[in-house]
Amino acid sequence: MSARYPRRWNYTDGNLMSHLFSPWHLDTLRLPNRIVVAPMCQYSASEGTPSDWHMIHLGHLALSGAGLLILEATAVSPEGRISPQDLGLYSDANEAGLARVLAAIRAHSPIAVAVQIAHAGRKASSRAPWAGGTQIRPDEPEGWQTVSASNLSHSAGEVPPLALDRAGLAKVRDDFVATARRAARLGFDGIELHAAHGYLLHQFLSPLSNQRTDEYGGSLANRIRFPLEVFDAVRAAFPVNKPVWVRVSATDWVPGGWDIEGTLALSQALKARGCAALHVSSGGLSPAQAIPLSSGYQVAFAQRIKAEAGIPTIAVGLITEAEQAEAIIASGQADAVALARAMLYDPRWPWHAAATLGAKVTAPPQYWRSQPRELKDLFEAASFGQR
Repeated sequence: MSARYPRRWNYTDGNLMSHLFSPWHLDTLRLPNRIVVAPMCQYSASEGTPSDWHMIHLGHLALSGAGLLILEATAVSPEGRISPQDLGLYSDANEAGLARVLAAIRAHSPIAVAVQIAHAGRKASSRAPWAGGTQIRPDEPEGWQTVSASNLSHSAGEVPPLALDRAGLAKVRDDFVATARRAARLGFDGIELHAAHGYLLHQFLSPLSNQRTDEYGGSLANRIRFPLEVFDAVRAAFPVNKPVWVRVSATDWVPGGWDIEGTLALSQALKARGCAALHVSSGGLSPAQAIPLSSGYQVAFAQRIKAEAGIPTIAVGLITEAEQAEAIIASGQADAVALARAMLYDPRWPWHAAATLGAKVTAPPQYWRSQPRELKDLFEAASFGQR
């Protein structure tokens, strides 16, 4: 056990109970533990429709034992995709493809499944990371003209985006609403609205990317206006008994950019509108960012938002050890922890965390034989099926 992360227990009826594996209510959604599989783009869709890769990838993660699985950034329109291979939920074909994936998950796993809906803005029309991640110019095959809060490029040498006019803003709002309604029809357990990592809603928040002179630019109140309008529209379009929450970048890590003070103001406004939680990340808006990477380097942002805005938070970023995650929850720094790369590297991370912390985790009976003899009480069954 790491000395940096001492084990902290609750004593309930004489039994040890891990904080990380205690139940959590994300608004109306009850989760069996506080481990979240963070959204991770796969760049493997065709015209926004999931491929067999998604069936394998998401099915694998659905068996992880985590409480919640959030699908990758899912575009609300073709032009809102990061890459031509991004997942989308803007067509009947997209919806049918995701229905197939969800049906398989529901048939074999009790995990709650949410979808992160997004628009890439000026970071759209890009190559997949393994192909360089550079912009595909509008005059190149598969490229298109991007849009943003202002006509400011993400990186030097890129074709600038078009600044959204009133008709463009209305279209973006309508696209988010249409996607939220498709998500409702598919039976997703929740929606995460993507306002982080330099994508469109974040582009409105940051003064580095938003230099508008109308009511959507300038002051903090103006810069948060459009993201709040989109949240209100999505919240109204999704079932009232299911949660909607937001992923934010707490800071741009660039002087003069979006910062924690702005994030706190946004958090308070979102809470007043019925936002269920804040999933707290950082960065992604500018190539000039200088991020001081360290273990759990973003947790302090989640802690401050939880304390000062009074809204539940999900912490993410270099959380890799079971004892570390346990300490974050036990000390009240966040309500849940999300894992991305660590979950790809070890898709059974929740199993191993449960073994370390003396907890139980759900697992399919087909896998029970893998349970070590000294951990004969590690696995437990769960009822599941179509919802």
